[in-house]
Amino acid sequence: MRTLSIDIESFSSVNLQKSGVYKYASSDDFEILLFGYSVDGGEVQVVDLALGEEIPQEILDALKDDEVIKWAFNASFERICLSAFLGLPVGEYLNPKSWRCSMIWSATLGLPLSLEGVGAVLGLEKQKLTEGKNLIKYFCVPCAATKANGGRTRNLPKHDMEKWNSFKEYNLRDVETEMGIQQKLAGFPVPNEIWDEYHLNEEVNDRGIGIDMVFVEGAIAMDDKSKKNLTETIQDMTNLDNPNSVQQMKNYLAENGLEMESLGKKEVAEILKVAPEHLREVLSLRQQLAKSSVKKYTAMQNAVCSDGRARGMFQFYGANRTGRFSGRLIQLQNLPQNHMFDLSEARAIVRSGDYEVLDMLYEDIPDTLSQLIRTAFVPQNGRKFIVADFSAIEARVLSWLAGEKWRMEVFAKNGDIYCETASRMFGVPVEKHGLNGHLRQKGKQAELSCGYGGSVGALKAMGALAMGMQEEELQPLVDSWRAANPHIVDFWWEVDRAVKMVVKQRIPAEVCGIRMYWKSGFLFIVLPSGRKLAYVKPRMGENKFGGESVTYEGVGATKKWERLESYGPKFVENIVQAISRDVLIYAMQTLRNCSIVAHVHDEIIIEADRGMSLEAVCEQMGRTPTWAKGLILNADGYECEFYKKD
Repeated sequence: MRTLSIDIESFSSVNLQKSGVYKYASSDDFEILLFGYSVDGGEVQVVDLALGEEIPQEILDALKDDEVIKWAFNASFERICLSAFLGLPVGEYLNPKSWRCSMIWSATLGLPLSLEGVGAVLGLEKQKLTEGKNLIKYFCVPCAATKANGGRTRNLPKHDMEKWNSFKEYNLRDVETEMGIQQKLAGFPVPNEIWDEYHLNEEVNDRGIGIDMVFVEGAIAMDDKSKKNLTETIQDMTNLDNPNSVQQMKNYLAENGLEMESLGKKEVAEILKVAPEHLREVLSLRQQLAKSSVKKYTAMQNAVCSDGRARGMFQFYGANRTGRFSGRLIQLQNLPQNHMFDLSEARAIVRSGDYEVLDMLYEDIPDTLSQLIRTAFVPQNGRKFIVADFSAIEARVLSWLAGEKWRMEVFAKNGDIYCETASRMFGVPVEKHGLNGHLRQKGKQAELSCGYGGSVGALKAMGALAMGMQEEELQPLVDSWRAANPHIVDFWWEVDRAVKMVVKQRIPAEVCGIRMYWKSGFLFIVLPSGRKLAYVKPRMGENKFGGESVTYEGVGATKKWERLESYGPKFVENIVQAISRDVLIYAMQTLRNCSIVAHVHDEIIIEADRGMSLEAVCEQMGRTPTWAKGLILNADGYECEFYKKD
């Protein structure tokens, strides 16, 4: 036996979407109902475990044998569920190294992350059966007790054998579809290096990160009390039944002479500057009431396993345009920042459950709880966190690719890129907190907004007007940035011309060491690491300005499979972010044995022994990969007893 293709159907009373597979599979009532498999591409077999059939011993042995390659679509689910089925305790799982995932294979080619979606795009002969969702709802999750069903809370095969037989057909078809994907994509195999990256991410997911549940439960209780008090206060001021209702609040404000189209954060912040005092107080309190970031605490409560660790938070190739990771469950990628100077004291009060003290010391409890979210992540067993991240990684990669030498010199001297950018833009020396220091913010705004072709709209989206810039100075700011970075601007349009040539003429092209070619309906862009970005069914189209542009198929903003448009600076953004991701992965590989528990954008969090050196971690992380000669990296970090932004 060389390969085993697998699909399982299972039951658990734990909500999979909210809690993730690690907690789902560790519940007391978890069980595998059906086990569909194929050995070496042969006929698919379905083992009906729910009706007493048993998985053959040779298959059980193969699950534990690292020499047998196991395939599944979203293989993490099968691997973790089968770990529980085989009796492994929480925190111990089947070795990911012998597992391959056809979902990841699809993602490397820019295809959807769903079995149904991939089957449709590839036009598979045997596609996922559409009735599966109803069958899963019937057999795999608890049901409501009713008179009609005799008060039962779960549907078993005996309750509808016709549906059960359909469910077995569905399970068999899923294995066939997964195998069909493998056959269809055989011409584009995933390199072993990418599988190794996948396995590394699975190791991080399996390890998990510790959560201080005493603190989390204290935060949830305090948030409930705060919301109750805020609701009562606003009700006393307004006589509204539900102050959290957008419509009721808008009606109240209108009756008091303040018409508002939206109660969004930005809109309210603007109106607070000019609103009458009594309405300003109402709106400020409602802003506190509407704060949703504290929902992260509930997400932690849902996801945490019995050993106090949350697992499965990182989706490998979650952003399949670049291959970057995406967040799952608690979503570490979008945690609120912390600006409080007394984090330790505030979290200690929350941990103690003393609401009155918190209320007395902190004016805005929802904001305080929001800033404390990061501190819920804690090292366990007497260890410490080492948090290290890259400094301005995307700016460094973009400068290196485009050959913008003055920027490279800034990075080589560990200079401040925002000051140097402002200095170039305005023709005067700029020092942080010093000479012409007020111009640094404009340099920063331009850096963050203009690197990928952004113009006035990008500056506005990044908050330029909210920071006090005037509308009439935005276009000159864009022009100044582009004049200061001519090689980057040239790089955008060289990439644009090269991509168009590949799509039109189907001949390879190369720009600044980035190769591009067309093959079998895909546009491939080869990164310096050797990894490829894939764009499905590229062709020439027309943009909103009437000019020609490259279009391709992918998952758009609406989460639907559709034709998307791109152009030079956007392709450059994909390339730079993809290379930055490869640099992060390289650092994770060099630190593989250091107990990485999380990674966020350009940051790595290590649960370290007390003796581990922060300097050694930063030095190791700052090493340039062999494939990126000339790229200047810098990593900085700090140690902490709970996660935070330093």
